Amino acid sequence: MTRDEFEAHLVSLTEQLTDALHARHFSPEAGRHVGEALVDAHCTTAEALPRILGIIDAYLPLYCGAGSGLDAEEIRVRCGRLQHAMASGYAASLQQRTRSEQEALSRATLSAQAAVARALHESETRFRAVFEDAAVGIGIADMDGHIMDTNRAMNRMLGIAEHQVRASNIADWTHPDDGPEVWRMQAELRRGERDHYQVEKPYQRLDGTSLWTNLTVSLLRDADSRPQYMLAMVEDITERRLLNLRLRYQATHDALTELPNRAMFFERLEQAVAPSPGRRRVGLCYLDLDGFKAVNDSLGHAVGDRLLIAVGERLSMCAAEPGQLIARIGGDEFVALYVDPPSRKAVTDLAQALLDELATPVEVDGRELMVRASIGVVEGPTAELNANEILRSADITMYRAKADGGNRYALADPDSDARAISRHHLTHHLPAALKGSEFFIEYQPLIRMEDGSLEGAEALVRWSHPRHGVLGPDRFIPLAEHTGLIVPLGRWVLRESVRQACEWQVQGIGGSRPLRLNVNLSPRQLNHPDLVDETVAVLDEFGLPPGSLCLEITESAMVRADDHELKPLRQLADLGVGIALDDFGTGYSNLASLRRLPVSTLKLDRSFSEGLQQHPADPVDMKIVEGIVSLAHALELSVTVEGVETCNQAERLRELGCDSAQGWYYARPGPPERLPEAV
Repeated sequence: MTRDEFEAHLVSLTEQLTDALHARHFSPEAGRHVGEALVDAHCTTAEALPRILGIIDAYLPLYCGAGSGLDAEEIRVRCGRLQHAMASGYAASLQQRTRSEQEALSRATLSAQAAVARALHESETRFRAVFEDAAVGIGIADMDGHIMDTNRAMNRMLGIAEHQVRASNIADWTHPDDGPEVWRMQAELRRGERDHYQVEKPYQRLDGTSLWTNLTVSLLRDADSRPQYMLAMVEDITERRLLNLRLRYQATHDALTELPNRAMFFERLEQAVAPSPGRRRVGLCYLDLDGFKAVNDSLGHAVGDRLLIAVGERLSMCAAEPGQLIARIGGDEFVALYVDPPSRKAVTDLAQALLDELATPVEVDGRELMVRASIGVVEGPTAELNANEILRSADITMYRAKADGGNRYALADPDSDARAISRHHLTHHLPAALKGSEFFIEYQPLIRMEDGSLEGAEALVRWSHPRHGVLGPDRFIPLAEHTGLIVPLGRWVLRESVRQACEWQVQGIGGSRPLRLNVNLSPRQLNHPDLVDETVAVLDEFGLPPGSLCLEITESAMVRADDHELKPLRQLADLGVGIALDDFGTGYSNLASLRRLPVSTLKLDRSFSEGLQQHPADPVDMKIVEGIVSLAHALELSVTVEGVETCNQAERLRELGCDSAQGWYYARPGPPERLPEAV
C-alpha cells in the first residue's frame, strides 16, 4: 500500500473499533477481526502490536467517552476487552500464517531436494552417455598422471583394452615425434600454472602404427581452486593428416618427374638466404635443356615427357649430399640448389657432374636421344643475395652459356648481369617509348666527292631514354628486331624522314638537284608484306619523288634473301626508289651475287677506308677499293664510302673514283636544321 492507502485502511479499522465500543449490545469480536486485518496488512514487526495497543489504550476511550451515554468505567472495560480480543486475533492469525509459511517452505525444500537429486541423476546419466558414446576419445587422470577412466572411443583409437589403459600413466604415452613444448605445457598444467593446452600429438598403437590426434587437455579444480584432475579430449586426425601430407606433396612436387617443384624450390631457397648464424653461402645451378623443343615437335609430347622423367632421375643422382636439392621449375628447366657449399669449386663441380650425367644418350621407345644442357651457376654469400636476385642471375647466366654454344656451364658475372638486365629493361620499355615520342632522328650528310657538294643525308634514329639518356641504334635496333617492334618503328622513321626531306626541298637546300634521303631497312621489314604499299603511301602523302628515296639493306640480309623475299625490293626499284647494299664487304656474298640483287648503290664498310687514313696509304687497301669501285661502275652501281675521317682519306677515295662519302670529316649526325651547314 501507499502511505495514503495505509492510512485509509487504519481509519477503517478504527471506525470498526469505535462502532463496537458504542454498540448497545457489546461484543469484543470486532477486536479479533481488527487483529486479523492487521496481520493481513503485514503489520507484523515486533513493535507493531504493542504500539497499536498503546495508542488504542491512550486515545480510544477519550475519543469515545463524551456523549456516548456510557460511564468512564464501562468504556475502559469495553476498551480493554477489545484490546484483548484484538491481541488474540492478531496472535492467532500470525501463528496461522507462520505455520502456513513453514509448511510451504518445508514442501519447497523437499521438492527442491527431489529436483536436485533428479537433476543430478539426469546430469550423471547424460554425462555418462556423452562420455561413453562420444566420437572423440576422453580420458581422466589424477594429478600424478594415473589414468582413472577412459571412454570407448579412446580405447578404440589406441587399440588396447580399457584395463590396460587404466593401468598406465600419461607419461607412458610419449612418441618420438613429440615436440618439447608438449611436455613443457603438461608440466605447467600439473603445477596449476595453466588451465589447458591444445596440440597435435601422435600416439604409438600396439600394432606399430601411429595415431595422430588433436589433443586438448584441461585442468579440473576443486571448490578451493586446487588442481584435482586432468581431462583429455582426443580427436583422431590421422586421415586428415595423411590427406594434408598428400596435398602438400602434390603442391610441392612436379607431377611428371616427382621432383620438387618451383614452389618448394623457392621455399628452400628463401630459407637458405634467410639470416642464420650457421649458414654462410649458397650455390645454384640453373639448367635448361638444349634443343628440347625439337624433340617435342618431331617426336611428340609423350616422348618429350619420358625424356624429362629420365633427365630428372639422372639429375637426382648427382645431388644426394646434405644441403643439395634438385627441382624442376618449368618445362625443360631444372635447378640444383646447394646450401652452404664448402667452396665455389664444389658448385661448379656439381654443374659439371650434371652435364656429365646427361652426356650418355637417353633411350626412349627404342630411340637413343642425345641430351645437352646449358647451366648458369651462381655462388656467393647469403648476406649479399636474395632469392629473386639469385634466380634471375642464374637465368641470365644460363642464357649466356647457351649463346656460347650450349652443353656447358657459365659462372655469373655482375657486369654481364647488368648488361642483360639493361637489355631486358629496354626491351620492355620500347612500346611505351614509341607511343610516348621518345625517338628522334638525326641526319648525317652524304657528300658528292666529285665537287664536294651535298648529295643527301642518311636518317639515323636515336632514343631519348628518360633514364639512360640518348641511345644509339646499336643499343635498341636489335631489341626492336627481336620483338617485332622494328616494323612500326621503321614505319615511323620512314614517314618522319620523308616529311623532313620535303621540308628541305621547300627550303631549297641542295640547289637545283633534289637531295637524296637514305633510310635503313631491317631484315624483318624486308619480309613485311605491306612494305611496298606503305612506302608508296608515304611518298604520295608528302609528294616526294621515288628517286629521292634510297633504302639501305645490309649485305648479310640481302644475300640471304631468296627471289620471293627480293620481290618487294625489285618492285620499289622499278618505281625509281634507290636500293643501297649497306656494309658491303662484311658479309658472305660473292661478287657474282651482285648481278641478281636489285641494288643501285654499294656502301663500302668503314673497314675498307681505315687503311687510307695513313700517309702514304696502304697499297693493298688502295687496290681493294679500286677493284670494288671498278666492278661497281662496270655494273652501273654508284659507290658510297662510310667512315671518312681525314682529308687524306677523302682525297684518296676521290682519286679512286668513289661517288659519294659520309663521315666525321664532313659532319657528324645532327638535327635537321644543321644539314645546310654541310653545303
